[in-house]
This record gives sequence, structure tokens and C-alpha cells, in this order.
Amino acid sequence: MGRGGPKLDHGRRQELGGSFRDGGEHYQRVRPGYPEESADWLVPTGARDAVDVGAGTGKFTSLLLDRGLSVSAVDPSADMLEQLRLHYPGVPAIQGTAEATGLPAASFDVISVAQAWHWCDPLAASTELSRILRAGGRLGLIWNQLDTSVPWVHRLSRIMHAGDVYKPGFRPLLGTEFKGLESHLTRWQDELTTLDIMELAKSRSYFLRAGESARSKVLANLDWYLHDHLGHASGEEVGLPYLTLTWRAEKA
Repeated sequence: MGRGGPKLDHGRRQELGGSFRDGGEHYQRVRPGYPEESADWLVPTGARDAVDVGAGTGKFTSLLLDRGLSVSAVDPSADMLEQLRLHYPGVPAIQGTAEATGLPAASFDVISVAQAWHWCDPLAASTELSRILRAGGRLGLIWNQLDTSVPWVHRLSRIMHAGDVYKPGFRPLLGTEFKGLESHLTRWQDELTTLDIMELAKSRSYFLRAGESARSKVLANLDWYLHDHLGHASGEEVGLPYLTLTWRAEKA
């Protein structure tokens, strides 16, 4: 991942992002949430209205709700939004994208885009998200990333073909509609079983678009690594180290 994120053309971005259009229930069950610290650092004092763009099943939406905000959610996947509505029935959930939210102008104090900015056209999305922010509003970009500074996690990430690993030089690309970009890093662990880790691999874009032979190979390698090489019992709980990188910028 370079300075502006992955170099994907629009068609490739749509193809890869489309891997997540279905399977919302599985995604909700196996993907990690986000640390409280991330939302505390992101949400500005006095904010009232928020929108979670690329909300998926509502993993970051929940943190905005916990902070007393009036929250809306936008995602291109009807399947993901179905899960979000199930868990957060009071949240208006709109099918749309960061480039075309369908929301009224100057309606929000804070926008979050969690685990989704790399699927967006950053310049078109900047224009649209600036449009729906109020003057002085804030945009937050959030990524959970496996902490590959831990040796066993580094090897795990390679077996899983995980692209969401920490790159120290990474800086997300934003349009000129935003200023004052700064970042915050949180280290934490997600507690899950070895079988959950295998299910987690199934929720990733590589696995979702792979053929049956490649999928079988990934699962067999994970089974060997977790249970034979590392010596965990099947179903044993493991602390999986993560880094959460949160970026914030103000509307110019």
C-alpha cells in the first residue's frame, strides 16, 4: 500500500469491493469491531449528527451510537445493510456509495469511513463527503490491520493473503476539500477461537474471489499452522493482535 493507498482503477476497485456484497451475516459474526479509543479520538466535541459511510453491518456505527450521536448509515450492499438494520433498527440505512450518498447537503458534523476508503475513488468521494458535511465538520478514515510486527501474526497474514497489514508510510489520499490530516494508532487484541480465525479468512476479498482449489489450500494451511505448528487446540481462544489506524481531517 503506497502513499495514496492501493493503485486500483475504477473497474478493478468495483470488482474487488463487490466481493463483500453478499455474506453480511458471516461478516457480522467474524469480523472484528473497533476500539473505543478510535471513536473517542475521532468524534469532535459538540457533534450531533454522524453518518457512517461504507458502514457494512454496523461495526463502527455502534461506536457512534454509543457516543450519543444521531447516526445514519450508507453502504452499497443490501445484504450488509440488512444486518445493520437487524442490529440497529433505529438507524436510517441508505444504499449508496461514498461517491454518491444520496444525502442532503450540509447535514452532518462527522463522517466515518471504516475499512472502506481503499474501495473508494478518493477524489470523487472527498467531493461528495465534503458536500454533506457542515462547515467545520470532520471526516474520519479507519482501518483495522493485523499487527504483523508480531511474528506469528505476520506468518498468519501471509497464509490468509491478508492485505490489511500496517504500512508505516501509508497516508490516505484526500481531495482539497479537506485539511489538517492527522493520525492516531491504537494497539489491541481481538479474542476469538482458532476456528473463528479460519472463518475470518473466509470473509476476506482474496478468499471470496478465489477458486475452490485456492480456498481449500488456504483453509488446510491455516488448520496446520494454528493447530499443528502453533499447537493450539481446535476451538481454543486466542488473542489476535490488531492495530487500528484512525485518520481525521477537517472540511476546508
